[in-house]
Amino acid sequence: MSRHLESAAHPHRLRRVVIEPVTRVEGHGKVTLLLDEANQVRQARLHIVEFRGFEKFIQGRPYWELPVVVQRLCGICPVSHHLAAAKAVDRLAGVAELPPAAEKLRRLLHHGQILQSHALHFFHLASPDLLFGFDDAVAHRNLVGLIADRSEIAMQGVKLRKFGQQVIAAIAGKRIHGVAAVPGGMNKPLAAADRDALLRDLGQVLVWAREAVALIKRLYQSQADYFNEFAAIRSNWVSLVRPDGALELYDGVLRARGGDGQILFDQWPVHRYADVIREQVKSWTYMKFPFLTQFGTSDGWYRVGPLARLNNCDSIATPLAEAERREFVAFGGRQPMQSSLAYHWARMVELLHAAEGIEALLWDPDILGTDLRTSGERRQQGIGVIEAPRGTLIHHYEVRKDGLVERANLIVATTHNNQAMNEAIRQVAARYLDGMTLTEPLLNRIEVAIRAYDPCLSCATHALGKMPLQVELVDAEGRMIDRIVKSSGPQPDK
Repeated sequence: MSRHLESAAHPHRLRRVVIEPVTRVEGHGKVTLLLDEANQVRQARLHIVEFRGFEKFIQGRPYWELPVVVQRLCGICPVSHHLAAAKAVDRLAGVAELPPAAEKLRRLLHHGQILQSHALHFFHLASPDLLFGFDDAVAHRNLVGLIADRSEIAMQGVKLRKFGQQVIAAIAGKRIHGVAAVPGGMNKPLAAADRDALLRDLGQVLVWAREAVALIKRLYQSQADYFNEFAAIRSNWVSLVRPDGALELYDGVLRARGGDGQILFDQWPVHRYADVIREQVKSWTYMKFPFLTQFGTSDGWYRVGPLARLNNCDSIATPLAEAERREFVAFGGRQPMQSSLAYHWARMVELLHAAEGIEALLWDPDILGTDLRTSGERRQQGIGVIEAPRGTLIHHYEVRKDGLVERANLIVATTHNNQAMNEAIRQVAARYLDGMTLTEPLLNRIEVAIRAYDPCLSCATHALGKMPLQVELVDAEGRMIDRIVKSSGPQPDK
């Protein structure tokens, strides 16, 4: 991975510090800080500098290929794109309702994805910071340090993720980039032997899931003052809910809530998302900035994902997760939790819900059903919306009469959270970096703020604990006042 530093003059005597690359983002990203003469942070931005282009190169492809093709967007959450595209393709095929066995298989697949993704992020990426502290030595603050000092926690994460992947493999044929959903249903039933094998391990999985919630709850509550103020930003919230307001991950209607807890709109049909959500383009990043139409670009930005879902919903259908949600809500004084670090707590509540959901579906007699496909009258527009692990995921396709894709619009969870991540970076930079001597732990706080949102970072998760990064802090006269290098290899001399 390339390493780059830039410090250049800027209007009004501001200086720019560029952190590139930022670890654990989808593709490549960087952070820029603009500093005044007193080294006060005047601007902080997260830039996504790699262009994916999926919306363009799927044009001209047959619509029935989409669930298979678009899951290549990511190796961490392919199931999410697979299912969102499948729901859109169902509409293109004229299907509004799937056979019960097909829908329940999709929900089971989705729960497996939620479980494995949440386990990966919390245990492997986030927990070293949370357990050892943001100021811990970088050589120790990683998965290797976690295995050495807290091996039982590290192994719980490995086994929870493994179980989620086993659920996926039982339905889709393999753990990554399998094929399960087809227009109007599913391509094969779940084998009874696979169902029974999953049930054998489920009791222990539920124990681990409950322990994961207890761990993050203990960490958060023991440092409540700090956790509540770190990267705390007031925002709107968007997610799917059920018609009764309960948490919904696979289907449902859109709900938006303001930072004060008041509902902005509710029961909004997903096929009309474009009436309430628009996107803004900015010249300094390839990632768009969605906003709520009624408030405009300045005040309409919002957050999605586990924290948004828990702030937004009225209940959770599974009993253990519902009990944890109630405690979460009570801890926040029955107002939306605003701290970015609260995402971790909400994420583990959802992990528990996914484990409970898997149990309920495996015992459902429909899950072994063989009536898996239906069809209808072809349409030329299809919209599929689900709650991916990281947040609301929208796939919108328009096709010609010959079935070839004419237009595509994908709004992924990380895009919804774009402005929120920028706001979190600004808050952290202003609070911890203003006028300070540059240190690795201070820089790590910027990454901690970004990481809380679990942006889809598949290309960087294989370099866990490594951060090829060089940063120089230059004052308004161009003099270098500090420099730090973080590298996976030998560090150059200062």
